[in-house]
Amino acid sequence: MRFLFVGAGALGGYFGGRLLQVGRDVTFLLRPRRAAQIASTGLVIKSPLGDAHIAAPRHVLADTIDGHYDVIVVGCKAYDLPETMESFAKAVGPNTAILPFLNGMSHLDKLDARFGRERVLGGLCMISAALDPEGRVLHFNDFHKVVYGERDGSRSARVDAIAAAFEGASFEGVASQQIVQEMWEKWTFIAAAAGMTSLMRSNVGDIVAAGASDVVLALVDECAAIAAHNGHALRPDAIARARAQLTAVGSPISASMFKDIERGGPIEADQIAGDLLALAAPSAPGTPSVLRIVVAHLKTYEARRAREARSA
Repeated sequence: MRFLFVGAGALGGYFGGRLLQVGRDVTFLLRPRRAAQIASTGLVIKSPLGDAHIAAPRHVLADTIDGHYDVIVVGCKAYDLPETMESFAKAVGPNTAILPFLNGMSHLDKLDARFGRERVLGGLCMISAALDPEGRVLHFNDFHKVVYGERDGSRSARVDAIAAAFEGASFEGVASQQIVQEMWEKWTFIAAAAGMTSLMRSNVGDIVAAGASDVVLALVDECAAIAAHNGHALRPDAIARARAQLTAVGSPISASMFKDIERGGPIEADQIAGDLLALAAPSAPGTPSVLRIVVAHLKTYEARRAREARSA
């Protein structure tokens, strides 16, 4: 099974590198700068679960794609998806499966429209990782999981083939027959975690220390209510886990969106929070909405960033 990982950043570099460690057929689709960096240093993973160094991982550029692939793994930021789709389009053949690990749900519609719904699986990943200035993939804890499956709930031959390829790799791979539900549960958690840590500009532990756990729980419940309104009520363990993790005393958890704001970078405001708010049930005028405040905050940041870019 031939895998094409679109990018070798924290996500693609980690999971693609772990597959290469066990001899799987993995190629990375890279931009020229990252390609030059990896040509110089190799692909380096630093992890509490074991380091890795792949000296010369196979890679292609968008204009040197050499045929079709069985599985294309897409883990870009959601705002980069239109450009990313064009970059790997030549790698999509009649039997290619596209496995996206993006936040939110709207990317599914975009991928369906461009490549056909029959090619697009559901997927999510959970990992805390980043690239350091030297381009090394830094994995920060012992959690590294991907979940994937057919969006209609069936168990297909291609899902079985992906499961077989993931077997033995140094990460947890789970084939799910409830992948859309799993994606909704991750979306609501990310919206609450990213929304609150971005709004408060700090981690969960600091928010709890400030006595604002009730605000966090209000946001969790609001996001969960939107999921339920759209036919994907969170399962009891998912809602309990979200409430516990986002009110844990001393927790260092903060979302990557908060870190992106701190460095003045682009954010997935619409895909993580705005799209979810748009799916909420109509409410009475004047009804308080924590999520509405979160979205207003994120969109204000984007407006300021755009204004500053224009005047630079």
